Formats: sequence, C-alpha cells, structure tokens
Amino acid sequence: MGLLEFQKLPVNTLVGADWKTFKGITAHQTIDKGYRTKYRLTKAICWLLSRLNGLEASRYRKRLKDLPVNAEPVFILGHWRSGTTFVHNVLAHDKHFGYTTTYQTVFPHLMLWGQPFFKKTMSWLMPDKRPTDNMELNVDLPQEEEFALSNMFPYSYYNFWFLPQNMLEYCDKYLTMEKATAEEKQLFKTTFLKLIKISLWNTKGEQFLSKNPPHTGHIRQILEMFPNAKFIYLVRNPYTVFESTRSFFCNTIQPLKLQHISDEELENNILEVYKRLYRRYEQDKQLIPAGNLIEIKFEDYEKDALAITEKIYKTLSLPGFENAKADIARYLDKKKGYKKNAYKYEDRTIELVEKNWDFALKQWGYERLG
Repeated sequence: MGLLEFQKLPVNTLVGADWKTFKGITAHQTIDKGYRTKYRLTKAICWLLSRLNGLEASRYRKRLKDLPVNAEPVFILGHWRSGTTFVHNVLAHDKHFGYTTTYQTVFPHLMLWGQPFFKKTMSWLMPDKRPTDNMELNVDLPQEEEFALSNMFPYSYYNFWFLPQNMLEYCDKYLTMEKATAEEKQLFKTTFLKLIKISLWNTKGEQFLSKNPPHTGHIRQILEMFPNAKFIYLVRNPYTVFESTRSFFCNTIQPLKLQHISDEELENNILEVYKRLYRRYEQDKQLIPAGNLIEIKFEDYEKDALAITEKIYKTLSLPGFENAKADIARYLDKKKGYKKNAYKYEDRTIELVEKNWDFALKQWGYERLG
C-alpha cells in the first residue's frame, strides 16, 4: 500500500508534464472553486520538474532521436473497459515486446535522466491497486500511453480528466481527430514516435506493444506512421462496458479533475463518446491491410486466453509465441483466482444501452435484456 490514497491525491498527473504542455492545456480554462489548491500545487511541481527537461532532451537527441523503429508496432484497441488491460498484460509477458510503463506515463520527461530516483519515490507514494477494479499497480507494469502523451503535448483526449467540461470537444479534436488541425495531427505523430523510441529503450523491447483506447480513433494517423502496423480490436458486452466505464470514469476523475462535472453529464458524455468512437473505428478499419487486424470478443478471450493469444500471433504473423508461451501460461495461471467486478444491470442501465448502443448489440450478437 502506497503512502498516498488515490482518491486523496493532493496533485494530479500534470505534475509530470513539461511546462509548455501544462500551459497549453490550462491556458484560458476555468479552474473551479475547490480545485484551485490542487491546481496551484500541481503547477508549482510541474514548473520545478520542467527545469530538468533540458537534460532529458539532450540525452534523447544524442541516444535515440535518429534511431529507426525496426518492427511495426502492435496496437490493442477497443473502448475503455473492454478488456484491453488484461490482453496488454498477457502479451507483455513476451519479452520481445516493449511498452510504456506506469512510471513513464506520469514522468515521460524523466526517463533518460533521473529515473531511478523519481521512480523509487513514485513507487513509495503510489497505491498498489487500481481503486475501481483491484487491478495491480506498479511503476514498471505496462500502461496505456495516452497518459504519457497527455504530459508531452497539449492535444490529448485525456485532457478531459483535468477539464471534463470540454470532454466532447476533446473527443472531436483528439479522439476521433475529426476536428484536429493538420498541425495538431503532425505533432501527435512526432510526439508518439518519440514516446515509442523511449519506451523500447526503457523496456529493452524489439517491437512496441500499445494498449491505448484513444488509438481506436487514431487508425488513420497510425497507418501514416506505420503502414504495416498490427491491430487487435476488443469488444465486450455493451451493458458491462457501460456499467464499468461509468464506475471507472466517475471514480478515477475525482482526484484528477480541476472542474466540476455532474455524474449525469459524465454519463451522457460516455454514451455519446462511445457512438463517435465506434463510427470512427468502423470507417477507418477499412484502411488496415488484410491480415493486420483481428477482432475478438473479450468473453471469448476470457474462456481460453492462451489459445486465443496463439490465434492472435498466427493471424497477425507475429513472431515468438513458442518462446513466450511458458511465461504467458504462468501469468494466466496466477490470474485464475482474480475476482472481477460483478455487474447487476438496473432497468435504467438496460434502457440507456439499448436506446444509445443498440447498433453494437446487433453487430456483435449480444442478447438484448430489455
């Protein structure tokens, strides 16, 4: 158990942003009463740590900037709470993969310089379980890179964690990219490439393994960077996705936000974002070359994770399954006793899902409950 409780964090994750990114995210934004102390403390720490960024930038230019990414990355896609974390953790036991760590997501500018000290401090402070679903937390575990990207440039969908009143605006700009400018799209690609190179160096991987729900809306930009990229798309029962996303977002946003948002508004945003992300994915998946996409029901994956993991490797022509099989099997054996959250769907939940997400129920063959 870490020294700090997640729900009582005195700062938010913007402490690890560079100063330009912090100012770009928060400029001209309203910081609501009740969150201003957290904002000021986060701002002060961010400013202090940003003084060290020159050392990091210099080492990146000398060591990594001009190195190629030799293997096309693998992207685990899907709406939040669709099982992407579990699949990410399984595949990360293949040692040829590299990934973004939890430490890197908070302090992406303290990787090539100062990491031992700051990682030890973070490990001492952070909780060892995710509060919403009891998943293990550790500074070295694989994590979704959007949290790192949100500290590296100001055009991330995850700005909504801090400024939730802008959630749908950020959705159109930085999740589906429909309203992003050419400059913003280019900066996304430049920043993401830098993150990948640092992640591979840090975890000593040969092929980058991404787990990042926002990338479900970034397929077009990813293919411009990596034309032969591989994609794993996960779907899950929409009733469960809604219940789990609502619980996860409503709880996780509390220690991060700098603005007030009601649970009702957040719920409506969740319903709308799902629809916009679904449409973006269905349009853009047609751009993925044949043999580079596999779509999986998470319920099927849970039933026989090892067999479907092998299927993923074969479908996407990924190397190394036989070498990684024993490590993956050991991890899966350890997870057999893990207790997931149980969901009992209220009548209102059933009504909301069937009114708003009926298209997903039909496409993936999930039984209507209403």
